[in-house]
Amino acid sequence: MRKIFLLTLLACCMLLGAVAQAAQITDVKWGVNKADVLRIVVDVTDTAGYAVDMEGDTLNLTVNADKGAQVPHSKAVKSSLADSLKIVDKGSYTVVRVPLKQRLLEKSYKAFVLKKDPATGRPFRVVLDVTPRQASYSGSGVATTVVSNRPVVSNRPTKNNSSIKKNTVIKTSTAADKKADKKKSSSKKKNDNKKNTAAAKTETTVNKPVNKSDTDKLAVIKGNGRFRTSGGLDGKIITLDAGHGGSDPGAIGSDGTKEKNITLPITKMLKEILEDKGAKVYMTRTTDVDVFGPNASDAEELQARVNVGEKYNSDMFVSLHINSSVNKNIGGFSTYYYPKTDNDLRLAKNIQNKLAANFGVDDLGVRQANFYVIKRISMPAVLVEMCFISNEKELTLMKGQWFQKKTARLIAEGIERYFA
Repeated sequence: MRKIFLLTLLACCMLLGAVAQAAQITDVKWGVNKADVLRIVVDVTDTAGYAVDMEGDTLNLTVNADKGAQVPHSKAVKSSLADSLKIVDKGSYTVVRVPLKQRLLEKSYKAFVLKKDPATGRPFRVVLDVTPRQASYSGSGVATTVVSNRPVVSNRPTKNNSSIKKNTVIKTSTAADKKADKKKSSSKKKNDNKKNTAAAKTETTVNKPVNKSDTDKLAVIKGNGRFRTSGGLDGKIITLDAGHGGSDPGAIGSDGTKEKNITLPITKMLKEILEDKGAKVYMTRTTDVDVFGPNASDAEELQARVNVGEKYNSDMFVSLHINSSVNKNIGGFSTYYYPKTDNDLRLAKNIQNKLAANFGVDDLGVRQANFYVIKRISMPAVLVEMCFISNEKELTLMKGQWFQKKTARLIAEGIERYFA
């Protein structure tokens, strides 16, 4: 009996040892995109929990995994945000410390995980994106801790651990941001009148519509590009982008609901409504796939979505997403734009006004942002955040056909109003 007991104990110890060694960090990488967003990627051999918090001017990413022997203790970084990062081995967990060169206006970062992909050989990854002040990224404005899959072992105190959800992507608006945007919008409005006058002259002398209604207004942008901004929906070309997809699940709710699986059906419903009204509609994806394909970089994936809009000479590009926050009480609709034409803000307002007036959720307003797909595309474009997957009430709503159909209908009405 003693021998059996010892063998059993030994087996248990070996099993526990295997579990403890199951998650190990094999690499820590960084990169900076054209928008100057710093991305840190932690490769892990197995699923691991993580947390993000600020400690003075240092941003900490804690990953519940051992630091592999091959991973260096520090790395040089070339970014406006940081010159280096430190990888600190804490035994049962590892902390990636990023000393910041500039103080963030808000919690201008988002963290999420990417699952292991056997087809491409990609490991489980914890990703942290940090946006500089000039890039207009809005955060939650609260002490931030994000936890995924299993608890993070940490000796640093964190707030509200009991209310934290899985795989949270921080993309929230704050009252302070809204106030600042309102002030900025007021000053921009004066300049818009001058821009509209100049644009009107350009439209009549440079690029006249071909086989289009006389009531259509043609807005001229870079080179020979052109798009229509009035004259009704009939005949207009619209590209719809269902956010995330394929290897990128997007934000994930407490019950495992994935953002990519909510954005796609709503986008399909919106396409059907717009086509019934006479528009020609294209989608960046119609199934659960990466638009560019396997092994794409972030820029390649996002540019592939932009390319769809450009390929069909679209009059408008609309990207649909679901928001998320570590504060489960935050909820509501918001619409983002980048002011590259005189019509991006007008499009955002028309859609946001319809959503805000017809849903019993918070109106987070229209906001300016540097999101790749709305900045890099030539025609007017918006990114709509259709409530919060981290808010239990809104999570329940967004899974229902009623919410999805109503959201699609109201966005369509906003688009129709824009072209009126």
